[in-house]
Amino acid sequence: MHVATVERFCCRLPLTERQDRILPPGSFRDIRVVHLCKVTLDDATVGWGEQTQKGATDEQVQRVIGGSPAMLMNDDSISVCLQMALWDAVSRALGVPCHALLGTKLRDATPISWWVQSASPEDWAAECADAVAAGYTTCKVKARPWWDVVEQVRAVSDAVPAGFHLDLDFNETLQNVAVATSVIRQLEPFENVAFIESPIKQADAAVNAALQCAVRRPTAGHFGTPPHATVVKDQVFDGYVIGGGKETILRQAALSADAGLPFWLQMIGAGLTTAWCAHLGAVLSHASWPTITCVNLFTTTLLTPETDICVVDGYQAVPDSPGLGVEVDEAMVRGLDGEGLFPPARVIFTAVSPNGGRIHFAQTETKTPGIAAVREPAPDLTCSVSLSRTTVSVCLTLPHALSC
Repeated sequence: MHVATVERFCCRLPLTERQDRILPPGSFRDIRVVHLCKVTLDDATVGWGEQTQKGATDEQVQRVIGGSPAMLMNDDSISVCLQMALWDAVSRALGVPCHALLGTKLRDATPISWWVQSASPEDWAAECADAVAAGYTTCKVKARPWWDVVEQVRAVSDAVPAGFHLDLDFNETLQNVAVATSVIRQLEPFENVAFIESPIKQADAAVNAALQCAVRRPTAGHFGTPPHATVVKDQVFDGYVIGGGKETILRQAALSADAGLPFWLQMIGAGLTTAWCAHLGAVLSHASWPTITCVNLFTTTLLTPETDICVVDGYQAVPDSPGLGVEVDEAMVRGLDGEGLFPPARVIFTAVSPNGGRIHFAQTETKTPGIAAVREPAPDLTCSVSLSRTTVSVCLTLPHALSC
């Protein structure tokens, strides 16, 4: 069994109407760019994999051509999409589901969460109502200081049934333990609020440990910051966010299980990624918090209708068919191929305070923010404005390059 060919595709998936409106320009919108690999073995077995934002390089593809897929599929350095495709192909060639090769199956279904960016209370409520209609029982939301998070949570609570949960990711924006404690305590009366992720700087173990003792909701952080040994010794978090290549995930999951720490399995993508997470979650004992793939952002999963992702009571069934257990709509992939090949957006974010003070942030390439002074908006800038009770958030999107 050897790898005969690797074919690559780059697709820009269409977002739902509301997500297209609320997702900010720049790096967050780049998650709609999905890179796929189609691996064909010398016996004609085909496997598929995907990942967002970047795909397999020429060098990575050349490394696997002619090689044994079984020898290569545990190598995280070959890219997530290529690794996933090899797992799909090898499992199909053996006639078994991926989870049979990953370990002992512990679950027939794995929990999965809806996902929403920071947005108005009305948009959060509408998204969560859509989540309920689609069979979800949890939603992970991006909480940001330019919105009143209490009003956002109240709007959601009024729109969803009892038992629907919100997991709030602050991405370290609550400044310090005093502010974080005050904000989280205001959210505690809402039974919908389940978990708090990265409320303050993760690297400060002592401060996070103090916060964990001061609030009555579980807190979580991304695995590795601070070091796992510190998290366990000082009881810094109640759980983790885990993601990456297969070997990285299994190693982090084993350490988490040994420490008794549950985790979210987080890998952003469409249908293939969501199916892959189901196989991983089926064998990882502490993958008990809902998986995050953001598949709800898109109007298509790139899977055939017969094998599309189906969520019932907050869970997706773990496929038992060979490989990933899902089939790619190859005609759709080929139709969208090349749509993802576009230059990164050049964006200026302007925060406007009630007294008229302005701070301008220039993001000149994906995930590389800088700071620049832009005194007057150019006439051809497009501008979206978000209002809360205390601040105004203005986003200026450049249709062409600008020297900052």
